[in-house]
Amino acid sequence: MEQVLRDYPLPPSEGADLGSSLREICSENRSDEKQQIKALLESVGTSFCPNSLDWFGNDVADGHSRNADRSVVSKFLQARPADYSTIKLQEMVRLMTEKRFPAAFKCYHNFHKINSVASDDLHFKMVIHVHSDSAFRRYQKEMRHNPGLWPLYRGFFVDLNLFKDKKGIAMKSSQEINSGSGTNGASAKDGLADEDANLMIKLKFLTYKIRTFLIRNGLPVLFKQGEAAYKAYYLRQMQKWNTSAAKQGELSRMLDEWAVHIRRKYGHKQLSSSTYLSEAEPFLEQYAKRSPKNQALIGSAGSFVRAEDFMAIIEGRRDEEGDLEPERDIIPSSPTPMVKEVIRKDEGLIVFFPGIPGCAKSALCKEILSAPGGLGDDRPVHSLMGDLVKGKYWGKIAEERRKKPYSVLLADKNAPNEDVWRQIEDMCRRTKASAIPVVPDSEGTESNPFSLDALAVFIFRVLNRSNHPGNLDKSSPSAGYVLLMFYHLYDGKNRTEFEAELIERFGSLVKMPLLKPNRAPLPESVRSTLEEGLDLYNLHTRRHGRLESSKGTYCKEWAKWETQLRETLLRNVEYLNSIQVPFESSVENVLKQLKAIAKGEYTAPPSSEKRSFGTIVYAAVDLPVSEILDQLHNLGEKDPRIEGFLEDKNLKSSLSKAHLTLAHKRSHGVTAVANYGPYVHQNVPIDMRAILFSDKTAAFEAEPGVVEGEKLTSKNEWPHVTFWTAQGVQAKDANTLPNLLAEGKATRVEISPPITITGVLKFF
Repeated sequence: MEQVLRDYPLPPSEGADLGSSLREICSENRSDEKQQIKALLESVGTSFCPNSLDWFGNDVADGHSRNADRSVVSKFLQARPADYSTIKLQEMVRLMTEKRFPAAFKCYHNFHKINSVASDDLHFKMVIHVHSDSAFRRYQKEMRHNPGLWPLYRGFFVDLNLFKDKKGIAMKSSQEINSGSGTNGASAKDGLADEDANLMIKLKFLTYKIRTFLIRNGLPVLFKQGEAAYKAYYLRQMQKWNTSAAKQGELSRMLDEWAVHIRRKYGHKQLSSSTYLSEAEPFLEQYAKRSPKNQALIGSAGSFVRAEDFMAIIEGRRDEEGDLEPERDIIPSSPTPMVKEVIRKDEGLIVFFPGIPGCAKSALCKEILSAPGGLGDDRPVHSLMGDLVKGKYWGKIAEERRKKPYSVLLADKNAPNEDVWRQIEDMCRRTKASAIPVVPDSEGTESNPFSLDALAVFIFRVLNRSNHPGNLDKSSPSAGYVLLMFYHLYDGKNRTEFEAELIERFGSLVKMPLLKPNRAPLPESVRSTLEEGLDLYNLHTRRHGRLESSKGTYCKEWAKWETQLRETLLRNVEYLNSIQVPFESSVENVLKQLKAIAKGEYTAPPSSEKRSFGTIVYAAVDLPVSEILDQLHNLGEKDPRIEGFLEDKNLKSSLSKAHLTLAHKRSHGVTAVANYGPYVHQNVPIDMRAILFSDKTAAFEAEPGVVEGEKLTSKNEWPHVTFWTAQGVQAKDANTLPNLLAEGKATRVEISPPITITGVLKFF
């Protein structure tokens, strides 16, 4: 350093004009942030900043900021598409903007193609991000009316190129499309389907595990606890996935670099999970550029999209990261018991509740306190109600633990986030205690461990209580808003992730039964009211943070929604009461689980989460066997052919389940199965129009009815309900009955008028 200073002495400062000071530059350009940055860069000189491309883009045509003009989206929708992918993307964006879906379309100048930027040839990167689950349900309804729509994903990037019409290129694309849809209709359909699948792989290029689990879900840990805690978090995730040691090392290097990069850029101000992709994707793209090995690790990012690579992965049925074994058709084994060590009697126990107001935790605590024999040992049980404690509640819990170290303490307060869970973990270590989380059982959504059905019940309970110690009851004008706020505290984890993390932290989990498994679906009026509230909450918090709902831009909308919420729930009182598991049964179930844990007889409960479409094989209407048997008996009394056929068939012992298949993944594709998603758990009337039988199989000829004003149709060529097969014959062989009938090898008996049996639509 001394040698450098001697070789390059500093210029004399006395009498020299060193230019404006930092304060002066900022003051002179305070009205325009972009101009302020430009003035600062010019002041430090070209030796420090020789090129401002990364800041402002190309200076040609007055330069381009990184954030493109909002008009890019409207220009994109008005532009004449040059290829099929643009047609489909325009169709998707136009629908979502016209219907005002809760989604964002952000455009950025693509500086990776900066040499191509000109007034008549502009490159952009569009980020499409869906903010609410309600958008997916609304979009699926649109897809039923227009099956050609592209599927919608949570978030993805698309490269756009707006250019002046060049007839050669535009016409070439148009000719290819027109010739493909001309004379040969079948081949045109197949060709477009192939291109559509290929293009959607390009759109869904975000490797889900890296971006969602390792980057997005790790943001709170990284910004609140630092890089060491973040490293522990992502290593724990990779261990859950059985990621190979070599892949763990590669991912760790990349994630460590990401942590340093994003903390350096944002400091302690946490990056929002709704905008993280705008930071993560450029970082991943640059990281992928460095080597083929990095490219293979990340999969694809930015403009580096190799659809053929992803097609090979999908066709080979391999996991994106190459760590999982290929899918095999195996019989699922029973869950492996996960035994927790017996809780030592010389240690204490904390029972806490990661729930939402209205989940009945206080009522449950009272029942546990009064249960004879406590948890089956001699430790005293006492409770501390959060609404009656002044000051810091968890500090009071720690104090109680020190006073009564060998007792069972019921922490009667909602524990909704990881900050509270860490406090409980620390408390257990310091005071020699174990902790058991008790959670309301619920299927959850894609990004929240609690379903809308559960949320509806929680709000309903809150609005039906009075004189609540925490003043959250029917007299509270903003009760709905408060429940939505608690609901959002759990955002970012689906049910499986939520339960897995609690079990990993505390070694066990107790589920409090909440909703009946065979309940009727949530009424559309209740669902739409809750979705409107969730959309309003997102708007409110984006603008005002945690400001009360009675203040701010949307105060009138909140007052109107709170009234609508109460009126809607009041109209559905009978339904909301009918779907709940009786409280006495829930208490008995929870006590049984707590006592089992205290004795060390713990088995991890099965996940409540609905299976993803990757593990769903088919959609079908599940029908009551007893009603089918009754109808067959009645039909046999009326028609001697049916009576003769059923005479030696012992259906009461052989028929254990019956269903009408609507779509099968292997025959009709995943999308066809997924399209029935909005009707899951809804009642579907099935008209039985005839009985067909042969010496090997028998089935009803069936037709699905109307649900929510829409006629359901089966993708099967011959919709039917199989009710008997001969020994060694599979149920699917009933599909051959129409052919056997044509050959004179089967009998058809018409049912006039048709009989109707109602079942529930389910995924299997």
